[in-house]
Amino acid sequence: MSVSAAAPLRIQPATLTDIPTIIGLAEATWEPTYRFIISREQIDYMYRVIYTPASLERQMTEQGHTFLLVYVEGEPRGYASFAAQPTAGLYKLHKIYVLPSAQGQGLGQHLIGAVEAAVRAAGGHALELNVNRHNPALAFYERQGFQLHREEDIAIGPYWMNDYVLRKEL
Repeated sequence: MSVSAAAPLRIQPATLTDIPTIIGLAEATWEPTYRFIISREQIDYMYRVIYTPASLERQMTEQGHTFLLVYVEGEPRGYASFAAQPTAGLYKLHKIYVLPSAQGQGLGQHLIGAVEAAVRAAGGHALELNVNRHNPALAFYERQGFQLHREEDIAIGPYWMNDYVLRKEL
């Protein structure tokens, strides 16, 4: 099922006033996304590090993350964030989440398309993302044209993220 003409879709950049909306979406997506991949303790720890209002404000104002929100019929259904990397022309897709109830409707594809368009408009030529090696979303990213670039293990506090780094040339 995809978003139909009867359900208007809108993607727009988020501002600092949208932080509560992002947090609400994260609360609804974070645990269902990771519960079968990492421990409850790691889910809780990472959520507390990434999704406090202060952390999201830092991401937007100091770390150069652009957040996009996707709305269907005026209701927020998901978000993505991306930022330029030190390598010229390289951008990183830091986050992409769609409400479980809205998955399978093409919203993730629309969000990735909007990120890719913004990256191209900014002069970017490649987009990377990290995905847990056991995350079923890996197949979604591959369908969007991302390819395995390398493996990476990242310490987050006392936990590890065991990821693939995927890359898509734009």
